[in-house]
Amino acid sequence: MLLENFLPNRQVKSVLMIKPEELKKHGIKAIITDLDNTLVEWDRPSAPPKLIQWFQNMKKHDIKVTIVSNNNETRVKTFADPLGIPFLYKARKPRGRAFRQALDIMGVKKEETVVIGDQLLTDVLGGNRNGFYTILVVPVAQSDGFLTKFNRMIERQIMGWFRKKGYLTWED
Repeated sequence: MLLENFLPNRQVKSVLMIKPEELKKHGIKAIITDLDNTLVEWDRPSAPPKLIQWFQNMKKHDIKVTIVSNNNETRVKTFADPLGIPFLYKARKPRGRAFRQALDIMGVKKEETVVIGDQLLTDVLGGNRNGFYTILVVPVAQSDGFLTKFNRMIERQIMGWFRKKGYLTWED
């Protein structure tokens, strides 16, 4: 069924709820994460202390992280560089190229990697179509950029269907 491409393997309220110990138990060595409304609000330039701590905790447990964003270089670089985190911008998710590039950057296999994001149409669809374990997070902010607003309209329909079928358990 086509809609299953949009169904995440797991849903959490926040990226901060994802623990390195839990990932390691499942053989996960790397994270491909979206930036805007996944890690921080789309208009916040830098990471807050709790998120910096989350990144440090992942690093301490030898879990590599790469940010893969559809946003422009300036936006992603401004956020990622101070943290020393590799990134790909203008990724054109849900296409697979940036996901494969992220694997190369981290030197891991897709079976050892999770994709984390706040959007079904880019992060989850891209991750699922390319054979990754996907984790959907509740968007950090209520507001979105222009193109994302369009995606959210479609997502609400898909999520409504998933909720009716009992696939998704939290509210957005």
